[in-house]
Amino acid sequence: QVQLVESGGGLVQAGGSLRLSCAASGRTFSSYAMGWFRQAPKKEREFVGAVAWSGSRTFYADSVKGRFTISRDNAENTVYLQMNSLKPEDTAVYYCAAGLVFPSLSRNHYDYWGQGTQVTVSS
Repeated sequence: QVQLVESGGGLVQAGGSLRLSCAASGRTFSSYAMGWFRQAPKKEREFVGAVAWSGSRTFYADSVKGRFTISRDNAENTVYLQMNSLKPEDTAVYYCAAGLVFPSLSRNHYDYWGQGTQVTVSS
């Protein structure tokens, strides 16, 4: 069992940056690939990016490639999403998730989810 808690969301102006954190409980954190998803109002939850077990490999959605960076610290049981050059269309609730498949864009491959953190980008 893995419990995930996101933090770091907030309101930022377009062009600004935010760093989200996702703290995981449990001793098996390093056994899981970690993903970030987001869901805007009235839209489906979409894949943002993922990081492999060791942190050496990452994979991103085209919409965030070059602007967002995922990293993880297995000693601290934490995964991060650094978001730069934010745009109003990045406004959403951001979720972290843990799964055993990498890379995977599918929500079905992630077994554990956090409660989400709101990111709002003003124009």
